[in-house]
Amino acid sequence: MPQPLSSALTSAKLVIAKLDRLSRDVHFLSGLKDAGIDFVAADNPNATRFTVHILAAVAEHEREMISTRTKDALAAAKARGKRLGGWRSTRRDGSPRKPLDGIARAHDVVRQNTEAFDARVAPIVIELRASGMSLQAIARELTERHVATRRGGTWTATGVRILLGRVR
Repeated sequence: MPQPLSSALTSAKLVIAKLDRLSRDVHFLSGLKDAGIDFVAADNPNATRFTVHILAAVAEHEREMISTRTKDALAAAKARGKRLGGWRSTRRDGSPRKPLDGIARAHDVVRQNTEAFDARVAPIVIELRASGMSLQAIARELTERHVATRRGGTWTATGVRILLGRVR
């Protein structure tokens, strides 16, 4: 058999930032009040039961207006020929599209850029490492020589280690 709630729990209050963040449904808020759940809205801490009901009705009306405006805007965009919705299995010309087509192309470009960068910078790093320099010293040397990282930043020992790991 479940334990009865302690008096400390039954005197608890639900604290919310704004009344319309809790719900924009008059019926739901009335249900909370009818169930004996006490709450206070930080934006209106002195609101009475009547005030809460009025504010909930206004919030519900606003929700309906937002819905109407959104539907109207989508209908207008569709009438202008805008394609609505998310990913499509076909391109604009009707040819099939693989789901990861764009992502795969982006990965290919990043890989090609990285390979080109490594081909340009790796010989310098390998030569400095062969001369006995530490990763930190190599990073300092590359920075002094104004050799930018692949993304245009300054060199760190970790960046040098990652580059060496890619080219080995």
